[in-house]
Amino acid sequence: MAGVLDGVDMRTKLAGHNRLELLLFRLGGRQRFGINVFKVQEVIQCPPLTVVPQSHPVVLGIANMRGKTIAIMDLAMAIGAPALGDPRDRFVIVTEYNRKVQGFLVDSVDRIVNMNWEEILPPPKGAAQGTYMTAVTQVDNELVEIIDVEKVLKEVIGGQDDVSEGIIQERQHDLPQHVLMVDDSSVARKQVTRVLDQMGVEYTTANDGKQAYDQLKAWLAEGRDVENWLALIISDVEMPRMDGYSLTKAIREHPQLNHLHVILHTSLSGVFNKSMVEKVGANDFLPKWEPDTLAMMVQEHLRQHAQERQVQS
Repeated sequence: MAGVLDGVDMRTKLAGHNRLELLLFRLGGRQRFGINVFKVQEVIQCPPLTVVPQSHPVVLGIANMRGKTIAIMDLAMAIGAPALGDPRDRFVIVTEYNRKVQGFLVDSVDRIVNMNWEEILPPPKGAAQGTYMTAVTQVDNELVEIIDVEKVLKEVIGGQDDVSEGIIQERQHDLPQHVLMVDDSSVARKQVTRVLDQMGVEYTTANDGKQAYDQLKAWLAEGRDVENWLALIISDVEMPRMDGYSLTKAIREHPQLNHLHVILHTSLSGVFNKSMVEKVGANDFLPKWEPDTLAMMVQEHLRQHAQERQVQS
């Protein structure tokens, strides 16, 4: 499997063009699953594992990879399917989320497919509730499920949800300010809106870039003064139908929306993210989920938005 990820540098050119590449794999049955190639560092035969006492049941053990220790998780077990069993004849997809590296044990790896984000669709209504499916697509006339890895990691690893004491400051104005929060992951939406709730900020959520852009246009059609009322958009980068880069680009090209503040956030790693943020015209970039950092970033953009409105008036 050494060559399966050859040419990743070339693939970064897909970002900003509403395109992505999916690594397809199986978890012991016929059903194929997908993961964004940008989240994958490498695919390897499962290395020898050292069992860690009292670890989470889905953590099979830890492995030493070039001097670094990473946890290896049974991805099938993590999403509620039967455990894969003996890992020695199986593969590990080594991924990086929020600057943390971990490996997911899978039964087999298929291939990489190049797709448009428009071909990545939200799960059928009601189908994703309580599951680990964040999106679906079709490859070779077969359904491919895209797993909400953020949800898996949240349940296995956990993490800080609340803003630390002393971070949130009282706003120095009473201007109405609204936030639009865009993410296809239910876990990510809950994490961000929890921070906004703690800050006392009103918000609307959308599940992907197209839904968010349609909402913006609907507000304009209602006659709402969006640029004065909507203080900030917080958007994930990778989403079905329209990704965060394409959403930001569309906002910058719309004459009635182009001054909106946009923060992009992603669990993806890579230097290309910063250059793409600048290319599409986002105001800020959150490369790692941290409630304190998000709260401080939101406060700064709310302050800037209030100042801009006061100058206009």
